[in-house]
Amino acid sequence: MTPSAQKPEPEGRVADAVRGNWVDRLAPEATRPYLRLSRADRPIGTWLLLLPCWWGLALAAAVDGWRPADLWIAAGCALGAWLMRGAGCTWNDITDREFDASVARTRSRPIPSGQVTVRQAVVWMVAQTVLAGMILLTFGPVAILLGISSLGIVAVYPFAKRFTWWPQAVLGLAFNWGVIVAWSAHTGTWPGLPAWLLYAAGIAWTLFYDTIYAHQDKEDDVLIGVKSTARLFGAETGKWLARFLVAAVSLMAVAVLLALAPTAQVLRLVVGLAAAWALGWHLYWQVSRLDIDNPESCLALFRKNRDGGLLAALFLAVAGFL
Repeated sequence: MTPSAQKPEPEGRVADAVRGNWVDRLAPEATRPYLRLSRADRPIGTWLLLLPCWWGLALAAAVDGWRPADLWIAAGCALGAWLMRGAGCTWNDITDREFDASVARTRSRPIPSGQVTVRQAVVWMVAQTVLAGMILLTFGPVAILLGISSLGIVAVYPFAKRFTWWPQAVLGLAFNWGVIVAWSAHTGTWPGLPAWLLYAAGIAWTLFYDTIYAHQDKEDDVLIGVKSTARLFGAETGKWLARFLVAAVSLMAVAVLLALAPTAQVLRLVVGLAAAWALGWHLYWQVSRLDIDNPESCLALFRKNRDGGLLAALFLAVAGFL
């Protein structure tokens, strides 16, 4: 196909959005800038926020069995993840609007490109947060308190890259808090050690995938003075990713052992441990194909983490039915 015959890009399309996404094709034109603020055209972030929720719910259910109410917890986590990811990304774009205007990959985002004003973005962020809060109110008092307590981390994250070389760790603290909330929504109690270890496994996983993601912007980050683990690790990135891989797998395996060994159900324990093995295999597959100097490859591998997280969630969920 010649360049002149190629289909033109949709107006306002964000540079790193999935081509042919539903926002660009199907959403009413007036809603597109707001959906782009929420990254609805890039669903991987919602998956990465949701999957730790399902991990926590599934491991809790593996201890004492699935309940009818867990269907709503799983669905509520999905809706809440979409809304809170949208609110968080909107907040991130508000605080980073000057940085985004200086980076080729992000200058097409709604605020720096002029599709949305800062005031409109603030209203949209508040609306998403309120709706997510309404879902959280159905989860029980302990889960509600835990969910509210995560807002401080969410608020700090966009500024982390300005004062620490480890903003990916701050993202991990925020993105994996769903483990704790979903565990407590199922049990109705404060999370025990297995939940916290699973949370830590998720943080190691986030360090893994977001370091890969950050390699897309490392040259621009140098120019504008933004810090990241990609810049910090440089040529040693592969070694650090291997460490995060081992940490994620080990912490998840110990969490499963502590949670399920007391049940004396050997098959349940074996299937639960398979969750850690599946995640580790997928992360190893990514490391074996990583080229940190190829932005397209980094983005593609980053998006593949949905599959690794889903594999772990599937094994944990099956363990709850055994």
